Amino acid sequence: MLRSDHSPMPADFVAELRQNLGQASVTQDTLDLAAVSVDASHYLLTPGALVRATSVSDVAKAMAAAKRHKVSLNFRSGGTSLSGQALTRGLMVDTRRAFRGIQLLDEGKRVKVQPGATVSAVNMALSRIGRKLGPDPASSVACTLGGVIADNSSGMSCGTVANTYKTLESMVFVLTSGTVVDTGDPDCEDKLAAAEPELVEQLISLRDLCRRDDLAAEIRHQFSMKNTMGYGINSFLDYDTPAQILQHLMIGSEGTLGFIASAVLRTMPIMPQISTALLHFPTLDAAAKALPALVDSGVTVTELMDSASLELGRQDPRDGHVIPPRPGAAADAALLVEYHCPDAEARQQAEERGNAVISGLELVNKPAFTDDPAVRGPIWNIRNGLYAKVAGTRPSGQTALLEDIAVPVASLAGVCGDLQGLFGEHGYPESIIFGHAKDGNIHFLVLEDFREKKGLDRYEGFTEEMVGLVLGAHGTLKAEHGTGRIMAPFVERQYGPELYGVMKQVKASMDPDSILNEGTIITTDEQIHLRDIKLTPTVQEEVDRCVECGYCEPVCPSRDLTLTPRQRIVVQRAIAQAQADGDEELVAKLRASEEYKVIQTCAVDGMCETNCPLHINTGDLVRRLRAEENPAAWQLGWEAVGKAWNPFVTVASAAMTATEPIPAGATNVLTRAGRAVLGSDRIPMVSNELPGGGKRRKPLHHSGPAGRPEVVYMPACVNTMFGSAVPGEETMEFAILSLLAAAGVTVTVPKGINSICCGTPWKSKGMTKGYAAMRKRVVGILRQATHDGELPVLSDAVSCSEGFVHELEYEGITNIKVIDAVQYIADELLPAMPALPKVGSAALHPTCSSTRMGWNDALRKCAEAVADEVYVANNWGCCAFAGDRGLLHPELTASATAKEAAELERRHFDLYLSANRTCELGMERATGKPWRHVLNVLAERMVEFAPA
Repeated sequence: MLRSDHSPMPADFVAELRQNLGQASVTQDTLDLAAVSVDASHYLLTPGALVRATSVSDVAKAMAAAKRHKVSLNFRSGGTSLSGQALTRGLMVDTRRAFRGIQLLDEGKRVKVQPGATVSAVNMALSRIGRKLGPDPASSVACTLGGVIADNSSGMSCGTVANTYKTLESMVFVLTSGTVVDTGDPDCEDKLAAAEPELVEQLISLRDLCRRDDLAAEIRHQFSMKNTMGYGINSFLDYDTPAQILQHLMIGSEGTLGFIASAVLRTMPIMPQISTALLHFPTLDAAAKALPALVDSGVTVTELMDSASLELGRQDPRDGHVIPPRPGAAADAALLVEYHCPDAEARQQAEERGNAVISGLELVNKPAFTDDPAVRGPIWNIRNGLYAKVAGTRPSGQTALLEDIAVPVASLAGVCGDLQGLFGEHGYPESIIFGHAKDGNIHFLVLEDFREKKGLDRYEGFTEEMVGLVLGAHGTLKAEHGTGRIMAPFVERQYGPELYGVMKQVKASMDPDSILNEGTIITTDEQIHLRDIKLTPTVQEEVDRCVECGYCEPVCPSRDLTLTPRQRIVVQRAIAQAQADGDEELVAKLRASEEYKVIQTCAVDGMCETNCPLHINTGDLVRRLRAEENPAAWQLGWEAVGKAWNPFVTVASAAMTATEPIPAGATNVLTRAGRAVLGSDRIPMVSNELPGGGKRRKPLHHSGPAGRPEVVYMPACVNTMFGSAVPGEETMEFAILSLLAAAGVTVTVPKGINSICCGTPWKSKGMTKGYAAMRKRVVGILRQATHDGELPVLSDAVSCSEGFVHELEYEGITNIKVIDAVQYIADELLPAMPALPKVGSAALHPTCSSTRMGWNDALRKCAEAVADEVYVANNWGCCAFAGDRGLLHPELTASATAKEAAELERRHFDLYLSANRTCELGMERATGKPWRHVLNVLAERMVEFAPA
């Protein structure tokens, strides 16, 4: 009998795992387990142990041990699941960290992927050759191919014709018996028959049963729509041989039938010509009635937004102008339609077909098709921001539930109207409906407070009526998000007892001990969708707003070392809930692990905010946690450092120069001794590959024709602390001043430059008093130097440029404009600069600051001015040097840069370019190559090659 999810983890089972997989691969640390206790759904299950598998062999060994000990097991990759299918109280196997392989085949017409690769990462690799994956889920930035395949994910435009099921070519998967099946092997059928004769016999028997006329007709109806409820038993109709049936049953199986180790998918060409229009209808019924003609015209995308969605859009201060006014008191609706075409001629023809349809529609507005990004962007911002608008403004403690269904298109309007009625009946007034209308697939969002029983009761009643509504319309209860736990009790109701019986036999044949993903798809617990609901206690602003979607995780530099932003937030919720429950022992365990994993190894780089639909910067949370734990003495000490910044920087620069010739062993002994006494987050690990110090900054004043300079230049103090790694290279000040002089721009470097800083060292460490003092000093100097905002401010390190922006924002200063020197040179100098001789190739490392501040295009333009080919690694990410974080925790930088460095090492580049000194240090440490500021190289080549 299977040890249920509620049973303690057997000690002998864990011991066997550690013996077979290694101590480092298996953890029962309380914080590690809490961190993976949630996915994007509203469930919480804490596993008994976590395995970080490093190979397919590790996964197979874990499955074999779980089978012997009858312990439930689940696979975890992206953890973006909305139906609870990425959770377990048994053994969690992490298949994200070590399974990110991407291999392009046949010039990108096919791609081989491993389960930990995100859709965005695969598409980035394919985009270089004009291809993409068929599935295009909205969570592409975070969802992984393991989940996409296991859930048969679709998305905005792929429908049922380009999803995983339709684009799969072959698959390698592991059964619980240990059998490895490779359907790309020409002898696969014979090998499967020899290894699994009973399974093959059962598959053939089920195939023949499903082809009975009445059952086949029902299966065809069920899968004529987007449908991720239950198993993909359409495989029994679409394929004849056991191995082909089996691999297509794996699609949508949600980790309940085996482990998908890799898959080969056929890819699609990227359509370069896109035309968009927003059609505004007086009623939802009018929008639904327009769908057949639009679909017949070949439209690629038709996104429905109901009246509540449009009203939310109108309230958007930036993009709300694209939504036409509401026509009276009636409930209006809109369709966002797009044609994706291979060329301009095809786009023109598509627009003509679209306009022919539109001319006969009942519309409020007079829409026009456009390919202008300035028009398309705001429309899509509204559509893509609907979830964030509702979820991000929900009261603290409430949970956002995003559901998806599909019905025949002819029933769509009626079902939407009835759903709106259910929202009112059950007290969900803030709910919205949106989705992929041409597929009859809609999403709806409701907010619920599960902290009181009445919330759970209300949700139960609403779910029951919603199920009846959808099934009454002959629809499916899950179109894209998978069955999971949330709809497992309703699979039989959707398919009927005989087809549900087929699904149970599939499960029993492939997982006879029922060890895989207990409670998902097949269950005997009719109340499982109402159990293990996660609570969301009020904690802090960033924590309370988070919906735990996991979008932040792929861009987090510490994701492969310790925790991700989502996990840091989950841990804070776990601590708060344990405190509320009076579980001081659990609080103590979580606090014990929190210091290093949550606080010290967060780079506070803010990249999480760039992916987060709610724009949460978890770095703000971590900075606050650091501030709370900083001793008063350290706060005072850093405040004193700020007051004496000039001598501090001078001493730091001299120290770097002094330690450079000291043998590495001696340097390491000294720094390790200091770290042992004062802590690893206090004393940097200075190593001998670091450069010596740079030159001090100098005030400067050049007057222009109006008697005063045109720009204020703020050289970064980081260039004083760390000199160049390239012998003989001029300083950044020389480079910037040379470029500005070539553009005829007069400049001032303000007096007092050596006493000020962008404030990032204080801000990132949570040294609030020192940060406040430095801000006020900077504001005073900039007000005077810029004539109270009349002149722009330039900085030559992107992190410092961002830091100055934040200092001014913090002080409420809006009239002083800070521009990074890269952006200024790209805008003001490059257009007029004569072409310079270029090197063949340059590797370019954008930074977290250039990404967050929107300066990456300018960075690329500057790089393209010195190199014919500019290459940004597919595996690019924040280097996590983060000022001094790379000195305090070099293991963080090593982990963050490993994938990017490995990719860049596959070929040689003539130049290695970035735009921030510490980032250059981090990348030099990772690659062994000399990384330089792009403007330093540009200035060097300008001086060398410009006409006399």
